[in-house]
Amino acid sequence: MAENVTIARPYAVAIFTLADAGAALDRWSQTLAMMAAVAANPELRAAIANPNLSADRAYGLFAGACGGLATEAQNLVRMLIENGRLATLPEIRGIYEELKNEREGVVDAVITSARPLENSQLSALVAELERRFGRKVNPRVDVDAGLIGGARMQVGDEVIDGSVRGKLAAMAVALAK
Repeated sequence: MAENVTIARPYAVAIFTLADAGAALDRWSQTLAMMAAVAANPELRAAIANPNLSADRAYGLFAGACGGLATEAQNLVRMLIENGRLATLPEIRGIYEELKNEREGVVDAVITSARPLENSQLSALVAELERRFGRKVNPRVDVDAGLIGGARMQVGDEVIDGSVRGKLAAMAVALAK
């Protein structure tokens, strides 16, 4: 939802600034991942959305589900609950990860292949993507047998379709002209 992203951006930037200044980018990345997963839980969302639940009880419920939280993370959760923004935690995490990746010169890539990739194949693909984009690549590999063969890679907004299905679709368009 675009509105949640707009609301989440200032929180993510503030957290990133705090984490960057304290050399705690990875720690905050892990903390936000855990908090976003807890915030996405439908039962917890429903319980916290109860208007009869006080902010302190909502915090206790959320913090209990998270386990131990550092003081800064506790303060963040309290502020998000008080402002009715706890549901934006997944978006906050996403924006934070984008900022962190940009700082570290990393780009996320989704590699979808028709069959599971061997380590050597994945390494070769990642090396080629790193050469092409001039940045370190953080791959996520999916398998889609519907591709028939080959692979489809998405890095940011750019898609490189080397799948058989993609080539057949391109051939069909060319023949239709």
